Amino acid sequence: MSRYSGKRPTLGEVAVLAGVSRSAVSRVFTEGASVSLKTRSKVEKAALDLGYRPNVLARSLTTRKTGLVGLVANNFHNPIFLEVFDLFTRQLQAVGLRPLIVNLTVETEAQRSVQLLLEYQVDAVLVASSTLPVGFADSFADAGIPVVHAFGRPTKRDDISVIGIDNIEAGRLAARRLVACGYSEVGFLGGPEKATSTRDRLEGFLDVLNGHPKVKTRIHFAGDYTFEAGFDEMASMILRGLSDAYFCADDVISIGAMSALQRAGYRIPEQIGIIGFNDMEMARWDNIRLTTIRQPLDQIIEESVRSLEQMLSSGHSKVTQQKLLPCYIVERGTLPPIS
Repeated sequence: MSRYSGKRPTLGEVAVLAGVSRSAVSRVFTEGASVSLKTRSKVEKAALDLGYRPNVLARSLTTRKTGLVGLVANNFHNPIFLEVFDLFTRQLQAVGLRPLIVNLTVETEAQRSVQLLLEYQVDAVLVASSTLPVGFADSFADAGIPVVHAFGRPTKRDDISVIGIDNIEAGRLAARRLVACGYSEVGFLGGPEKATSTRDRLEGFLDVLNGHPKVKTRIHFAGDYTFEAGFDEMASMILRGLSDAYFCADDVISIGAMSALQRAGYRIPEQIGIIGFNDMEMARWDNIRLTTIRQPLDQIIEESVRSLEQMLSSGHSKVTQQKLLPCYIVERGTLPPIS
């Protein structure tokens, strides 16, 4: 317990109690600074006795490093981002960095986002989105901020790391699984039509189905990556006529579509098959049991934080990598088994 009740103990008070200079106390709490073991021991004991904690923000004025990382995303309505933020914040905090979460759900101007993060003096930016325009990551890098784009598309730039998955191959996986079921009509239900992840998954989906001309294909887009958007689009599709099965390019859209089908009296998978994408926690619930394509969130986030650490420790942003990790299908209860 602090001897100085009613106020936070200061660096000067630690120096007095330890019998050393203020600069010696500062060096003890500065990573990499030279200090003798005897001085360190005296300072750490005095700090413990007083309950002192160094003021990281004040120290950043001297070191010009805040330890802040802008964690940027734009779809806070999708439950998958609860998992993404949980993993990212824990991983960043474990390596001594502090996440600053920035919501770009309604943001369309990259420069405004850059200015916001510059005002907070972030040391780096993690773009956690597969749907933000590529220009957002480019704008952060152009401003001299180290950038890692998790869940992004590969880029030719050598100053941006991209850690994600091959969305085109994910679309192929889904199409092959539906073809293996023997369906004669299949549909694609993507997220927003302009989203890069939607376009890439559709490209892979059609790439496989183009080799199966007897399988009729329908293409649909939900207005957003939300339950409501999936429900509304499927409700509209029911009125226009349904395919035998659908690749819904996101789990939350899948669950919305399933709810619309079940409300209309359709049985899944007996009458309509569904395969989703992401394998978010809700997809595993016993009342949903969604067959889906698993995106390796843990590995993407771990690799993203490791890449960010390398960029920050090297002192420049050219220590980057472009890495796409594999996806695989998790079989549950919304598609019939392959005979």
